[in-house]
Order: sequence, then structure tokens, then C-alpha cells
Amino acid sequence: MWSHLQRGSSPVDWCESNYSISPIIAEFVNTVSNILFFLFPPILIHLFQEYAKFVNPAINVLWVLLMVVGLSSAYFHATLSLVGQLLDELAILWVFMAAFAMFFPKRHFPKFLGGNRRKLGFYASVFAVMSTGFLVMHPAANAFALMTLALPALGFLYKELHRVKCARVYRLGLRCVAVCFLAMFCWIIDRMFCDTWLSIDFPYLHGVWHILIFIASYTALVLFAYFNVFDERPEQRPQLRYWPRNDFELGIPYITFKHPCKKDRNLAI
Repeated sequence: MWSHLQRGSSPVDWCESNYSISPIIAEFVNTVSNILFFLFPPILIHLFQEYAKFVNPAINVLWVLLMVVGLSSAYFHATLSLVGQLLDELAILWVFMAAFAMFFPKRHFPKFLGGNRRKLGFYASVFAVMSTGFLVMHPAANAFALMTLALPALGFLYKELHRVKCARVYRLGLRCVAVCFLAMFCWIIDRMFCDTWLSIDFPYLHGVWHILIFIASYTALVLFAYFNVFDERPEQRPQLRYWPRNDFELGIPYITFKHPCKKDRNLAI
């Protein structure tokens, strides 16, 4: 049991050379590139105060889970331990499941749920627990299994973008998809062509993946938060805004409302 906590016990080792920069951090760049997972979520919690108050306070769970992903990923790359790898992958799984339970459109609910989002949250939790067991038993296949979860998420994003009429939301959606595909491209070529990157002394594409996938992930969550209100509470008139300047669309996006009203408890998880 304790051997899984030992440094280098994970079967996964990324392209970056181990302990080449720091004697105590295995993959230095892959570790520190998780910094956005710590910097952005507190800002998002602040920006989404109105959303948490009038729609669903569970939105903050997603921002906290992103911080857990960053912490787990940093620990994994710093130690390359099997426990670190599993924590990293399980944190990603639970972000997916929490977002699915919170934002999956009610018009697509199966009949046995009766439009009850709490029931969806229960079944999503059961699936997450079962998948957790699978990930623990088969750690070598985890990264590829988790990567496949992005495909249905992108499919839903594409479908929802064609239902909204706001050009600003549509542009953000296109940027999100582009960044997501660029992130996956960096992950794949770092994994498959490591010798090439080592030959030019740039084995850091997995660190680039961390930065890009965080941007794509939190942007997707902002978009799905918008779609959720647009679909289920259109009377609130959700609006996409940017911080620190609303006229700068490369800032941090968040959701506000033109007509905020008291939240419906049936929407909370």
C-alpha cells in the first residue's frame, strides 16, 4: 500500500526530464503549469456570486473541484507517484460528473427522472463512484478513458451554441472549442513524439496542455452555466460579461442577469 505513495511508482512518465530543474520536483514545468487552477477559481467564485444566489450555489463546487484538479495534478507531476496519478484522474472524473449533473439539459432527461435534477445528480454520483473503482483498478488506461469524456461534452456544446442567438456567446463557444482541440493536440503529440521534442530541447508540451485545458474547461463551464439559465429560466435574461473589462472579450467570462429573481430550489443539486 505504502509503495504507491513512493516517488516514481506511477506507470506514467511524461516527456519532461525528471529532476532536471529541481532536485525535489520530478517534472518542474508540468508541476508549476497548474498555477491557473489555483489563481482563477477564487476569482470565478467572486464573479459568480449572483449566479450562486439566484440560480444554483452548487456552481461554486465546480470551481473548488478545479482547484482540487490543479492540486492533484501538481502533486502527481512533482512525485510521479501512483497515488498522485489516481488523485489527478479521479478529480477530473468528478468535475465531469458534477458538471453533467448540474448542466445536462432537462429536455434530454429520460422519462424515469421526471425532470428532477436531484435524481440526475444521484445517478451521476453512483456512476462516478463505480467509475472511480474502475480507474483505481486499471490506472494505465485512465488518461485515454477520461479523454473520451471530452467528446460528448464538445458535442453538447456544439448543439447548444446553435440554439442561442447571442453572438458574444457564440464567439466564446468557438474559442472554447478551438482551445480544447489545441490542448488535446499538445497532449497527444507530447505523448507520441517525445523523442522529437527532446531532440529540440522542448519537452514541455504537457505543461502547455495544463494551461490550455484549464482555459477550455472553465470557459466550457461558463458557457454551460449560461445555457442552463437560458434554457430553464429565460425570464432572468442571462448575460455573458467579461472581467476586468466587459469590452475585452479575452478577459475572464462570467454570467450575470438582466432580471435576477429568487432561485428555484428544484434547480439546486
